[in-house]
Amino acid sequence: MNIGEVQVARKVALGVAIALSVLIFAVSSSIYPGGGTMHELIEWVGVVLIVACILGRTWASLYIGGRKIDQFVTIGPYSITRNPLYFFSVIGAAGCGAQLGSVTVGFIWGAIAWICFHVVVRLEERLLLERFGAAYADYLRSVPRFVPNPKLWKDEATLTIQPPRVLQTFADATVFLLAIPLAEGFEWLQELGVLPTLLNLP
Repeated sequence: MNIGEVQVARKVALGVAIALSVLIFAVSSSIYPGGGTMHELIEWVGVVLIVACILGRTWASLYIGGRKIDQFVTIGPYSITRNPLYFFSVIGAAGCGAQLGSVTVGFIWGAIAWICFHVVVRLEERLLLERFGAAYADYLRSVPRFVPNPKLWKDEATLTIQPPRVLQTFADATVFLLAIPLAEGFEWLQELGVLPTLLNLP
């Protein structure tokens, strides 16, 4: 197992997740009427989740930008969850799904992202165990894989930050915002009868 194989697995998993999610997006609609209070509320909650994803991923990249796999980071967000970048991505995926005005679609998108990241994380853990041995094994036992435990927080007084890496992570995360016009476009095509509505979900 090497970093190249892990990166390929990550790309394949993300490709599968995106394809499945867009397919569900295209043929689903909310039981709540577009423009209605509940529909709009769910969409806005989704926007909040997407913003949290963008900010959370950027925050995590301050600690690990350019060092993932090559170095063993255990401070900041990495002291409370082993995979903050993926954790915030799952939140963002749920927010994207919510842009249809459906809690169920938001949950499905989040679940698909979690499953795909879980596969990638297992591969990354194998690689890190090979590289860092007992120290990483202790980290595995003490810090949760996804859901943060704030009680474990620890930090350092200073950080070495790579601004280009942080900015790249921020730019990459803003892609989640594309779900907003994408959802509106699918809803419009469904209203026109161009796309079938196979699922009406709460």
